[in-house]
Amino acid sequence: MSFEYPFAFLIILLYLICLKFCKQKKQSIYFSNIKMLKKSSSVKNIFLEILKFLAIFALSVALASPVKKDELQSSNNKEGYEIVLALDSSGSMLVDDRFEKTKAILSEFIDKRKDDKIALTIYASFSYVAIPLTYDKASIKGLLDLIGVGVAGQQTAIYEALFMSANLFKDSKTKDRVIILPTDGVNNINTIPPEIAIKTAQKYNAKVYTIGIGNRRQLDEASLVQIAKETGGRYFQVNDAKDLSGVYEAIDQLEKSKIESERYVKTSYYYQLPALIGVGILAFLFILRRVNV
Repeated sequence: MSFEYPFAFLIILLYLICLKFCKQKKQSIYFSNIKMLKKSSSVKNIFLEILKFLAIFALSVALASPVKKDELQSSNNKEGYEIVLALDSSGSMLVDDRFEKTKAILSEFIDKRKDDKIALTIYASFSYVAIPLTYDKASIKGLLDLIGVGVAGQQTAIYEALFMSANLFKDSKTKDRVIILPTDGVNNINTIPPEIAIKTAQKYNAKVYTIGIGNRRQLDEASLVQIAKETGGRYFQVNDAKDLSGVYEAIDQLEKSKIESERYVKTSYYYQLPALIGVGILAFLFILRRVNV
């Protein structure tokens, strides 16, 4: 238990100082039995002063805002990887049904990565983060079903996708970081220079597994090989989902690292009861004064 605003207890000190030095003038009245008057007034005054002090004390406690903070830990204490899936949604992915093949590959990959955190980025003329790193595989697969070609434009900005995906690892605490980058391989818009994108992946220690979809003659395999080589990953050429087994095997060779569970602080406030007590006592004193007890 602690207090958010402990300086509120200065009110008690001010009250005690005022009690000693702030004398209230009292009106003179006639009473035949002075001894009984003194005895009655003494008991009454002590009772009233105790009530006043309790009211001040209770309200000071309420204003100080007593709180209890418990640090809790989520149950997602798993061992695995942090993986970003980059999906090419450019117009060229319509050729030979590449886009649907790629989505099928990614969906199958997600099913196999039960203990991994996965993120999804979409790219074409520009790149954006569709879903940040999460254990919620159902949300990623659900979004995959809804995405269509052209959602991010018609061109292919591979290096922007790499740059955007790598930056998702900025606050990562696991040492095994992977980017899966399937594409038809033709980079035709340079929003991010290749060297900047690759250096960003290297900076965050992200291995990039590039996957060429479709006919080799229509792929810029040199660029995909370069990305994979300079980041410590591998390049694969895939025609069908079953050909992705090589990607699974390569990633499984990585050393598993423990992903820290998410922590959060539960704060409970306890000002309500002392506030109620303080207000209740003040109301009682007000009623006593009104009826001249």
